[in-house]
Amino acid sequence: MSKGNIRLLSDTLAKAKAEDRAALVAYLPAGFPTVDGGIEAVKAVIAGGADVVEVGLPHSDPVLDGAVIQTADDIALRGGVRIADVLRTVREAHEATGAPVLVMTYWNPIDRYGPERFAAELAEAGGAGCILPDLPVQESAPWREHADKHGLATVFVVAPSSKDARLATITAADSGFVYAASLMGVTGTRESVGNEAQELVRRTRATTELPVCVGLGVSNAVQAKEVAGFADGVIVGSAFVKLLLDAPDLPAGLAAVRALAGELAEGVRRS
Repeated sequence: MSKGNIRLLSDTLAKAKAEDRAALVAYLPAGFPTVDGGIEAVKAVIAGGADVVEVGLPHSDPVLDGAVIQTADDIALRGGVRIADVLRTVREAHEATGAPVLVMTYWNPIDRYGPERFAAELAEAGGAGCILPDLPVQESAPWREHADKHGLATVFVVAPSSKDARLATITAADSGFVYAASLMGVTGTRESVGNEAQELVRRTRATTELPVCVGLGVSNAVQAKEVAGFADGVIVGSAFVKLLLDAPDLPAGLAAVRALAGELAEGVRRS
């Protein structure tokens, strides 16, 4: 039985901490702009300086995602992307870079595919785990059993609205890291990331030893530096996706995401 890369994920986050910086976590959807183009984009953000990558599994009803990622998902779905393509993206990106690669997905596609099968195949592809924004923690035990058996992290999302007792319940079920949504709402770039995120990280840390990574709204090095001041990791998605959407062609898009990853990687270094 293949073992997934939860240990690699934990070691990568610990290494960033040892270097007195936040980890840079990049998000890109599989199959966008094409399956091959998406794989190249993941390689480009890692080459630019991302420590960890979340590969999105495109979904027709992405409740957490804003307009930019919905547009990319739509392109991927119209292109016929399948779960096999998502797993291939994980495999090829991890093999090429050695970086930890997670899948971010809504629960429905995994439920239909078969949770045990998905966990086994994700581990076999070298995946580090799954981020599951809409799987209720109290219903997650069967999935977590499969994930644990296959050496995969299960990452849940906490939000500013989460009460302390709820935070404790979520983080007790978490592995790898905790995904802290910096604000109420959907993904997308924001003018400021603000105090809500800092307070959420403080409250979350009171319940767990796991690293806390902050996403939703970070799009530039200044914001990355701000979040790196209080979080263990900085998650950036829409800003990368927008560069690929706006690029005249794939090579230009890859150069742009690599450059942004480089700027953000500088930003997360707290010096």
